[in-house]
Amino acid sequence: MGKAITTTRAQESTNAIERMYITMRHLFNRGFYKPNGVSGEALKNALLQLRPEIYGSVAEEKAELNGLIYVLERLPEGIEQCSFINLTSDEGYGISHIDPIVPPKRRRNCYRIDDEQMNIEITRGRSDIYDILTHLTFLFIESEKICKRVLITDTEKTIRDWTKLEAAVQKEELTQAEREIALIHTANILGRSFEEILEVYKKFSTESNPDRFLNVIYWLGKLALDEEISGEKRAVTFSALLRERLGHHIHGERWANNIKEVLTKNNLMHRPIHIISANMHSVMNSLFAKAALKTEFPNTDSLEIFEALSSSGNAALRKKVTDLAEKNGMIIMDDTSGTNIDVQIFDTAKIKINNCSYEFSEEDVDKKPVIFVMDYAFGEQAYETIDELLKPYTTKKNNVSLINVDSVSIMGKAGILEGGKGDLMIPSAHIFEGTADNYPFKNELCAKDFEGYGLKVFEGTMVTVLGTSLQNKDILKFFHKSTWNVIGLEMEGVHYQKAIQSASKIRKSIGEDVKVRYAYYASDNPLETGSTLASGGLGTTGVKPTYLITDKILKQIFTT
Repeated sequence: MGKAITTTRAQESTNAIERMYITMRHLFNRGFYKPNGVSGEALKNALLQLRPEIYGSVAEEKAELNGLIYVLERLPEGIEQCSFINLTSDEGYGISHIDPIVPPKRRRNCYRIDDEQMNIEITRGRSDIYDILTHLTFLFIESEKICKRVLITDTEKTIRDWTKLEAAVQKEELTQAEREIALIHTANILGRSFEEILEVYKKFSTESNPDRFLNVIYWLGKLALDEEISGEKRAVTFSALLRERLGHHIHGERWANNIKEVLTKNNLMHRPIHIISANMHSVMNSLFAKAALKTEFPNTDSLEIFEALSSSGNAALRKKVTDLAEKNGMIIMDDTSGTNIDVQIFDTAKIKINNCSYEFSEEDVDKKPVIFVMDYAFGEQAYETIDELLKPYTTKKNNVSLINVDSVSIMGKAGILEGGKGDLMIPSAHIFEGTADNYPFKNELCAKDFEGYGLKVFEGTMVTVLGTSLQNKDILKFFHKSTWNVIGLEMEGVHYQKAIQSASKIRKSIGEDVKVRYAYYASDNPLETGSTLASGGLGTTGVKPTYLITDKILKQIFTT
């Protein structure tokens, strides 16, 4: 007899991710599932086996508070009160009387149909569905934990703490003393200290709803109790139109055609076009902030200007930069296609002398670069949008023209596996999690470009993950320590490169010698406890790497 073969935690975790994705795709094709049904339990068991870092103590008896904040920032307000969650395509709710609810950390339109139902609009592809279902599964697990702690075994009665919380939630307004007493009862329900609960209460609190945390905990528990006691089942459904449309690039095609129409109208299709996937401020600010704000910051370092512009209280400064940019050839395209990807087009031939921070040669207008900045895509949406953008454009008069793309630059945030928040990653290849698919490329950027700026720089392979919510230390350590030489993880790299390679190497819709640039800065280190995405944002730590990468991209564009 041979020795028994034991699997490692990394192998078990990989298997759990695969099970989750197969289950989610099956449920999508089926059209619905019940969180407490067989399929819902399969999702919960896989997530509990995986124990992702972002969800902290999800597998423990006590409530996971940081994970709860992270999830609810990405789901519509009030979703914890809804028994029926319906994922839909863009089906025209925008013209109804119902105002959309947009989560603070995810750009998706959601509609509260009635007291029991929330509709979530999916226009960004499968990655959006995976993201939502993973977060919902976490919520259902936390909901059941509350139910188990408050329901007295073999009865339909609840413990005293729950009765007191219910009474507090039903009051229109709480005094400070009543609020603190309610939080003490909540701490007991969640298995956490009063100090921890108070800290999370403050993070949830808003001006219009100061007691939001108490409401969230109450409704999470209430729906699970209703299901346990009276059999009122919760359900997640997928609309028929969503199932029919998904994967057909409907929104991406509409987005790309709108852009190519504007490029054609402005006679820019034949000019050298440089695509940059970034945020909607760093390129504009790098080009025009110094000239626009020379009165406010006469002898100030550029970084101080950028930090001032990133402050929420400086809207007037941002407007000055935008106004100067528009006078110097910037075209703003707010998204109307449903992709939620806004666009800026910079025609450098229209930039007046002394209005720009960069110098470029006085060459023939037809050779002057056009800089096309697109906001961040989400997961698989990166393939849909770039694939459609790089296709030949057929005008209304049936004229076909190719887009003259000179380079594609991708700047983004990513999880780093060595180093900390704000450090840099320069990839030489992307690999796709869960498969052996790999995409090596010649990166025009290298680690040497970023040396001497006080930031750590790592060069190697990036892994494109199926979802940041599904990573745990065991998988990430394997990636990092194996010969894959993975330095970080993100969600779009493979999808961008797949679209660029097919357009340049196979379909020949853009030049085969198209230049690519990839650079990422670290938003978190999922291998370090307390440094995951659930620990909070970057603040001003992200300003320096963002503008450093932008500067290197722009310098290469203007010197080639």
